[in-house]
Amino acid sequence: MQIDILYEDDRWNAAGFADLAERAAEATLLHLALAPDAWEISILACDDARIATLNEDFRGKPRPTNVLSWPAEERAAEEPGAVPEPPEPGLDPELGDIAIAYDTCAREAEAAGKPMADHVTHLIVHALLHLLGYDHVRDQDATLMEATEVAILGKLGLPDPY
Repeated sequence: MQIDILYEDDRWNAAGFADLAERAAEATLLHLALAPDAWEISILACDDARIATLNEDFRGKPRPTNVLSWPAEERAAEEPGAVPEPPEPGLDPELGDIAIAYDTCAREAEAAGKPMADHVTHLIVHALLHLLGYDHVRDQDATLMEATEVAILGKLGLPDPY
């Protein structure tokens, strides 16, 4: 798995973000029977100010959020609750882009009483699933996405975040 990380907030380096992202991405792809070496993602490791700007620009919500994702290609299933079609190896290895905000992640982890590393791992799994066509707008899709996240996190030895 090739992960290109742009660090705009040095606190991510201190948090061991590259290792967390690699572990989460590899586990996600393996769970979905996708060869990790065939795919690429880009991640912006930023702060609340930067992600608030992105959230406003792309979603019309002028506030920080924990993570955002931009799939390289639309892969969502048409039928509610259906598994999205996986990408085809060899055509275009780029799955998309992710932005993650340190401040919001730290606040959420503290409020939930969980280690920051566990929370960040969950958010990378969540964002990568978005790049692969999973979503949580429709109830059936949310059920599928959450169950997939729980299964992946379980394989990593992490508890159910829901």
